[in-house]
Amino acid sequence: MTQRVAVVTGAARGIGAAIAVRLAADGMAVAVLDLEESACATTVGRITDAGGRALGVGADVSDASAVSAAVERVASELGPPVVLVNNAGVIRDNLLFKMTDDDWETVMAVHLRGAFLMSRACQKFMVEQRWGRIVNISSTSALGNRGQANYATAKAGLQGLAKTLAIELGPFGVTANAVAPGFIETDMTAATAARVGVDFETFKKAAAEQIPVRRVGQPEDIAHTVSFLVSEGAGYVSGQVIYVAGGPRN
Repeated sequence: MTQRVAVVTGAARGIGAAIAVRLAADGMAVAVLDLEESACATTVGRITDAGGRALGVGADVSDASAVSAAVERVASELGPPVVLVNNAGVIRDNLLFKMTDDDWETVMAVHLRGAFLMSRACQKFMVEQRWGRIVNISSTSALGNRGQANYATAKAGLQGLAKTLAIELGPFGVTANAVAPGFIETDMTAATAARVGVDFETFKKAAAEQIPVRRVGQPEDIAHTVSFLVSEGAGYVSGQVIYVAGGPRN
């Protein structure tokens, strides 16, 4: 069987990097996409050093022309992308009365517009192949979180997008799902701790005490779940939101 090609956005570090490395270990060729191609080098190196195929691609996912060019490059150099993980994201946290127009627009552009543009660009290859997998990385913040009106809205939107893509693309052998991480130890959560003036180790310890499994998550926890959702065996799982948060969320 021809090696399947996956695109992971925001894959230079953190959750995206862990997903890219895991999909490569699963046997896929992986396009590591981030804002700057140079930032992708470490993730690409981890994959190629392990014997996998990877391509670093620089693109702003909120720019339609940049997305189109990036996806065409992936198709040309690696093959038709039939797996897409929409992971790219940013935070601009603030309380509603302090949140600026730019805070709102930036988060919407990267999370929602980015996922829309990437999905639209990749779906044509999936439809042609009559097989595809799309996974949107949402968050438990989609349920609502103080100081994150923009982020929570965007992450909830990614769940709605996944459910709609599942309906539209299902007849062509394409599934679409969302994974909603809880507290994951990344640079982004470290930045949140710094913003509120708390030592990161103290921040993680306090978070772990509220999580049923009594630990914070690691990027690999999300990668394992994505690995299943994009597998051959997950072909009957579509339009779902899976909370990977160390316990139940509602």
